[in-house]
Amino acid sequence: MNKKPNLIYVMADQLRYQSCGYAGDQYAITPNIDSFAKTGVDAFNAVSSMPVCSAYRASLFTGKYTTSTGMVINEIRFNPNHKCFGHVLSDNNYETAYIGKWHLWANEPGNHEDAKNSFVPKGKYRLGFNGLWAAYNFHHNYYKGYYHTDTAEKIHYDGYEPDCQTDMAIDYIKSTHEDKLFAMFLSYGTPHDPWKKENVPEEYYKLFEDIEFGTSLSYSNDIDLHGDAWSNMHKSPEKINKWKRIYYAMTANLDWNFGRLLKSVEEMRLLEDTIIVFTSDHGEMFGAHGRMKKNIFYDEACRVPFLISHKGTLPEDIKNDVCMGTVDIMPTLLSLMDMDYPSEVEGMDLSAVLLGEDDAPQPYAAFLQNTGACALWEDGHEWRALRSKRYTYAIFKSDGQELLFDNIKDPNNLVNLALSSKHNSVLKKYRTMLKEKMESINDTFENSTYYRDNWIEDRKIIKTATMHYCEQD
Repeated sequence: MNKKPNLIYVMADQLRYQSCGYAGDQYAITPNIDSFAKTGVDAFNAVSSMPVCSAYRASLFTGKYTTSTGMVINEIRFNPNHKCFGHVLSDNNYETAYIGKWHLWANEPGNHEDAKNSFVPKGKYRLGFNGLWAAYNFHHNYYKGYYHTDTAEKIHYDGYEPDCQTDMAIDYIKSTHEDKLFAMFLSYGTPHDPWKKENVPEEYYKLFEDIEFGTSLSYSNDIDLHGDAWSNMHKSPEKINKWKRIYYAMTANLDWNFGRLLKSVEEMRLLEDTIIVFTSDHGEMFGAHGRMKKNIFYDEACRVPFLISHKGTLPEDIKNDVCMGTVDIMPTLLSLMDMDYPSEVEGMDLSAVLLGEDDAPQPYAAFLQNTGACALWEDGHEWRALRSKRYTYAIFKSDGQELLFDNIKDPNNLVNLALSSKHNSVLKKYRTMLKEKMESINDTFENSTYYRDNWIEDRKIIKTATMHYCEQD
């Protein structure tokens, strides 16, 4: 066995925790993910620290919150002047690989197909990933997809994108594992929309074509005044039912591919040598609380699967209720891999918690942020939140509205306890915790346009709450 373990980090895009079979979804066809959940630790309270694509990835690679990465909306360029996950791996002689969606490069809204937006040049903007690069900044057309290696040339997939990416991942491991430590990040695009029949293999769609999914107990067709254009898109029950058929079909295909990957790792006898993670960047609302997409503190959007296995080292078939956020992933994994993490990391090392050590320190609650609309400089959507093992507390900047939900007694978040005088003491406790957390990372709860005007030039990040000024090339 290697002194240090390999790492395989698999992340879906927009797969919510509650749409997995192991989490209790009766419609999900996820036998491989469900089986994998029994081989290690299920951190079932895990959340996305800011449930948006680019913000998640920035926090994953830095261990910092959004106000410290500056990735306050999508389609702005990440500042490479952080000590990142890939840097630590490369410094410790790991062969690194990144396959799939990157979403930290383009500094232009839209125009995703232009190579100037899709190709991340070799060097510092790859954040320490110096090995195999088969990635693209952003697209979700899974039958017309492509990736780049070290030139702007588009290399088109010969088939369904997740299938081809999995083939590539298996081939990479086979060619690398015998003489090198490796860390591979596989970033699938599914089950992110567009949810069209032509965007998923027919055999998977047929599994769900006759199912009537219905809507959640918290469904509403009202307009959420705190939502942006994406969250307030038309969301009739009929459309949601059609979309879910594609979403679940994509998830079933993703599960099949994850199963193929696991089987290959087992056949190569790497399970004892490799930490394997299956997770997602954020979830999907599907009309719950009057919202579509992500970018909100409700469980449908922020709660994600986080399954981690390391045969012979991590306990098996364990449900762990730790309040893990995206910022905690980097320090936790590096510690499990016997490496030091950068001192500027804002997340917490939860390795001892996952290893099952009694009384290991852990956060009382996960801290969540939203700093703007999905990809527009638009004020009015900003919020901050805490999610503990029992409660979700949130506050909107625009009107100061507070929400408090008991996630155990009221898992659909139908009753706002902030309106109940019986919960004044709980409300006061969470207000204080939130204030202290924000102060600790210099989060001053600004409008979205503040970040545009003070931190961004040409949609490139030059400043953050904790980085005074660092110009990009």
